Amino acid sequence: MATKKEFGQKYGSIGVIVIEDVVLSAVASLLAILLVRWLSDPIPGFSTLLFKWEAFALVAVVLAFSITRTWRDVRRYFTARSSARLVLAAGIKDLLLGFVLLIGWIRLPSSAYAVMAVLSDFLLTSFFLLASRFAARQLAREPVRVQDSAQRKTALVVGTGESSLRLAAELESTGLYTVVALTTRDRGMAGRVVADRLVCYLENNHDIDQLQWRLGGIDCIFFPKDRMADEDEEETAPGSETGTDDTQEFHADAMSAAGHLIKHAFDLLVSGILIILFSPLALICAIAVKLGDGGPVIYAQERIGLHGKPFKIYKFRTMRTDAEAAGVPELAEGEEDPRLTRVGRFLRAHHLDELPQLWNVFKGDMSFIGYRPERAYYIDQIMERNPRYRFLYQMRPGITSYATLYNGYTSTLEKMLTRLDMDLYYLRTRSVWTDIRVLGLTFLRIVAGKRF
Repeated sequence: MATKKEFGQKYGSIGVIVIEDVVLSAVASLLAILLVRWLSDPIPGFSTLLFKWEAFALVAVVLAFSITRTWRDVRRYFTARSSARLVLAAGIKDLLLGFVLLIGWIRLPSSAYAVMAVLSDFLLTSFFLLASRFAARQLAREPVRVQDSAQRKTALVVGTGESSLRLAAELESTGLYTVVALTTRDRGMAGRVVADRLVCYLENNHDIDQLQWRLGGIDCIFFPKDRMADEDEEETAPGSETGTDDTQEFHADAMSAAGHLIKHAFDLLVSGILIILFSPLALICAIAVKLGDGGPVIYAQERIGLHGKPFKIYKFRTMRTDAEAAGVPELAEGEEDPRLTRVGRFLRAHHLDELPQLWNVFKGDMSFIGYRPERAYYIDQIMERNPRYRFLYQMRPGITSYATLYNGYTSTLEKMLTRLDMDLYYLRTRSVWTDIRVLGLTFLRIVAGKRF
């Protein structure tokens, strides 16, 4: 659970957040006046009216922020005090806009439309500003939640009766375990949900092995004390979903077939679009790398990906050409690594060195969301400490992930093992919604100026 201290941490500079607030306010004002235009008859000189409205709205919101001194709380997340100041600022902004309408500097077709414009502006401005703070709070809460869940042991509870459900609740209340499923010997219960917990049919070692691939390994299997009573209750377990005799076996992968299709289509479509959109920026980066020291622009390195097969990952070169002259792989030490070139340090700080990986995504070697691929040299060391790394091979590696956001560059083997815990957490929880969440968090962290 996130603490009060974590909610009070900075998530971006004052300047970035003030600009974000002003932009959101301007968008709210634009939508408000467009709403009036949509509901009214054609307004003569609407382009001029629109320009004046936006200009006065910008001046009004800057004055409102100055009066309410929202900048004092601008580094906080979603507190009652900061929220009240934002709503007060929106109110002052629209009082000023109302005054401008009253004295005739801006003219709308009728007083009713003027009231509608001001009221819509107030509601939209308040909503956008509060929503941005709520998103920031979620950004603060997410690292704690993910790290806590990733470090818990995965557990199965045998049975679907009352005592099994009580045991599952008790285990999770300790904060040490995540009960990932209930097990049953009744094939008819397979794939159903009891008290919000998936029921898996386990008959033999093959079924257990298949479930381990889905969950990234199982640490513990717990049996309730009155197991025989539970077995008698399984046919009428409380809270079970009914209404159809068609049951589904659990898959070797937590993501559904439809989810895989959506994910792969998204990767292909968006990577193709971004390759085109970012081609000018990529060209500038390439020229900068070449002019920096005259060496190669692209750095290609063999990594291990889907099904344990090697592939070439591409990056803009950020280190000297003799970075591994000794022939032994060496982990990067972040932005202070002495092997980084001057241009390379800038590219890494802003994640521009990853742009060529859009080609890896387009080719199908990688996905936008997934575990970061590693070299075989380090995988061997990881497997000696935690052989569960092999479970990651059922996914395509990705450009970003929970581990990328919260574990940063892996400069030590210990950080690699921590990253593995987070990647396994993603494996057992991944879905289209999870991918959207990770992409959104990545975007928020980049906009907020956070480095990872």
